[in-house]
Amino acid sequence: MQLTKGRQRTLLWVAAAAAVIIGISVGAIVTGGSSKSGDRTALAANPNLDPGTPLSKPAPDFTLTDEFGRRVSLRSFRGEAVILAFNDSQCTTVCPLTTQAMVDAKRFLGAAGREVQLLGIDANPQATAVSDVRSYSRTHGMLYQWRFLTGSLPQLKRVWHAYGIDVQIQRGQIDHTPALYVIDPAGRLRRLYETQMSYATIPQLGQLMAHEASNLLPGHPAVRSSLTYAQVPPIGPRTPISLPRAGGGTVRVGPSTSPRLYLFFATWDAEVFPDLARRLRSLIRYSGSAPLTLVDEGSVEPSPSALPRFLRGLRLNPPVAIDRSGRIADGYEVQDQPWFVLTSASGRFLWYYDVSTAGWLSPGSLAAHVRAAFAHAAKTAPTAAAAAAALSGSPAPLAALHHQAGQVLGPETALADRLRGLHGYPAVINAWASWCTPCQKEFPMFASASLRYGRRVAFLGADTNDTPSDARAFLAKHPVSYPSYQATIRQLSPLAAIAGLPTTIFIRRNGKVTYVHTGQYESLGTLEQDIDSYALR
Repeated sequence: MQLTKGRQRTLLWVAAAAAVIIGISVGAIVTGGSSKSGDRTALAANPNLDPGTPLSKPAPDFTLTDEFGRRVSLRSFRGEAVILAFNDSQCTTVCPLTTQAMVDAKRFLGAAGREVQLLGIDANPQATAVSDVRSYSRTHGMLYQWRFLTGSLPQLKRVWHAYGIDVQIQRGQIDHTPALYVIDPAGRLRRLYETQMSYATIPQLGQLMAHEASNLLPGHPAVRSSLTYAQVPPIGPRTPISLPRAGGGTVRVGPSTSPRLYLFFATWDAEVFPDLARRLRSLIRYSGSAPLTLVDEGSVEPSPSALPRFLRGLRLNPPVAIDRSGRIADGYEVQDQPWFVLTSASGRFLWYYDVSTAGWLSPGSLAAHVRAAFAHAAKTAPTAAAAAAALSGSPAPLAALHHQAGQVLGPETALADRLRGLHGYPAVINAWASWCTPCQKEFPMFASASLRYGRRVAFLGADTNDTPSDARAFLAKHPVSYPSYQATIRQLSPLAAIAGLPTTIFIRRNGKVTYVHTGQYESLGTLEQDIDSYALR
């Protein structure tokens, strides 16, 4: 999913909410140690890097158990600067990025890093055993670099509440606030950061935290990093580039003479998928029409030796490229690990598949998905005449929606009035924005679904945190058979909690919200299944 404009590609909840929950005022945006006006300007303009929220309040104390089964209290680290993160012990999305940023922050301080304590607190309510936090620490090379703490679920909930950490389980997946706190040697909260889902930004976040920690340490030790805070440009599938190949040589990625299939992975995926090596080896039997390339996300590997060690004795037929900068993962919009991406010969995105949430595909199933993606891409958008024919005979309240197809209507209060007028009809509301890339990718699915179900279900759009002109330009390129209303995330909150964009809200005939789907729909079939389950039943 994506968050509001300027915080794109974040998968989880907005960490700034934590400051509100624990009663801390949100201060001005600063660079956390750097005083250069150029740095401030670049940081303010970087949508993938949180500049941090300044805080001033005693850090809530806690006593939990670390990865070795030892009791640990926050107050025991008085006299040291502390970087505290809330991590899901089985996370394959943003948590490994948070972990790497913490390591970078301490490394950038050189010898003074010994005065900085890294702490993690488990944010997975279903994996709270000491063995869970030990497994994460070992897999990510953190076993002796930090203290990863856990406890009973009631104990963890008390700490989550004290620090404003929102933890939810949606369709079996853990969502939590991706918060990073910097605590001074006197035990006071000094700054709150939110990890963004951007691989290339992680060293910048580490540098920000290093500067903040330096300000808190005696003598203000130098930060051994001079990265700019300007946005790191991603490298997408329309750009040809050669990446290092595991074992030597290079691998060419990007536009080609034929479509390309990529599988992004990291060696620590084996924490969640113990049979990772066997699964990768089975891909030798994949026979789809798009050749497969494996891409190791080297930017978040625990060490340079992690991949060679994992591949030792593992004979893989597809080449393994290494993305050491994270710019390829960002450009190919990787949101989880492992992650399939199918691109056309020209570099257009055709299909995504999140292995972590949807499960592994056999070589035969993978080939079938690729064929289906090609078939879907070959379909042309329905003409206005075809759309009118598909929706003819709709009841008057639904026909009125169809007559306003593609329009941007005004404010959220008008949307509420419209919904009251549609009482008795199931409704599907898609919250989107013109700047939201996943919204763009799922719009054709809503165009198709609204034609199939439009005579029984009311479809509406909520153009969220956007400008009318941008919204109209977007809808001109992405036609749908229903209108959209201008709204903000806060204005939509009485209807449903919007954690990010895109979000789809399902309402039954009685006006009751039955389900909220956060994030991009990956397939039309999944969307239609949810319409059947949550709107029509």
